[in-house]
Amino acid sequence: MQSSSAEFTHQTVLRDEVVEFVRTGSGSTVIDATLGLGGHSEAILDAPEFDVIGIDQDAAAIEIANERLARFGKRFHAVNANFGEIATAVSETDIAAIVADLGVSSMQLDDAARGFSFRTSAPLDMRMNKNAGMTAAELLETSTEAEIADILYFYGEERRSRKIARWITEKNAAGEPLRTTDELANLVERAIGKRPGDKIHPATRTFQAVRIAVNRELDVLKEFIPAAIEKLNSGGVLAIISFHSLEDRIVKQAFQRLSGRCSCPPRFPKCMCGAVKMIEILTRKPILPGEAEQEKNPRSRSAKLRVGRRLT
Repeated sequence: MQSSSAEFTHQTVLRDEVVEFVRTGSGSTVIDATLGLGGHSEAILDAPEFDVIGIDQDAAAIEIANERLARFGKRFHAVNANFGEIATAVSETDIAAIVADLGVSSMQLDDAARGFSFRTSAPLDMRMNKNAGMTAAELLETSTEAEIADILYFYGEERRSRKIARWITEKNAAGEPLRTTDELANLVERAIGKRPGDKIHPATRTFQAVRIAVNRELDVLKEFIPAAIEKLNSGGVLAIISFHSLEDRIVKQAFQRLSGRCSCPPRFPKCMCGAVKMIEILTRKPILPGEAEQEKNPRSRSAKLRVGRRLT
């Protein structure tokens, strides 16, 4: 495990904006549903009116956060669970706000052994919880060509998904399944090449897609949002930071549905989409990091914050 010095390289995204919304919540406890290294929790705990419960499926992150937040004593405690399990992982009531930062933490990205990055050679793992589920290598070895193509297209928005999937399954058929991050990155680069003017590595979308699939990130997010609203007090706020269009679309659509906005075709005799007015949307458009934050922390550039307040 990395030392606690990792906290000094981690920069919390939209920290002040999140705290401003949290402080409008009604209640005494805030749930940081994606604790990470504790940046948002620390900022919230600096406001003495709140206690904080942190949830994270990564035991290494919890250990670092516990050390970082030890000065707050009993006002903070952590729960080792996936944020999608919020309904059962947290028994406390009087919840003023719930915060979820959906980004992969800097610690996970920068720890080569976790297998999230193609910048270094490492086992092809990508699990946020190293003790649960199949690794990226196992997923790619056991999935069909069509399944891999769908993962890359829908989760990575990779237009050349079929070609990459074919190359991966050909490696599997030859008894040479991918085992390391550089093997996957090199295969993708050979399969589709690098187009003139490309600003990202050819494997960027593939790595994003496989990580999302391994951790069921979008499915968990869909489960989390209504469960989080149910946890809140009347007047409590749910603040979610997303980092790519797939996540933001899910948050936006869920907030619209929970604000009572029906998405059914006009000719439908009754609502079939499940729209119910439980929240007020506080962010008409998502809040983005300012220029200064983006310059200081380039990883924040794609962040979008959406916030809703529970009505009943």
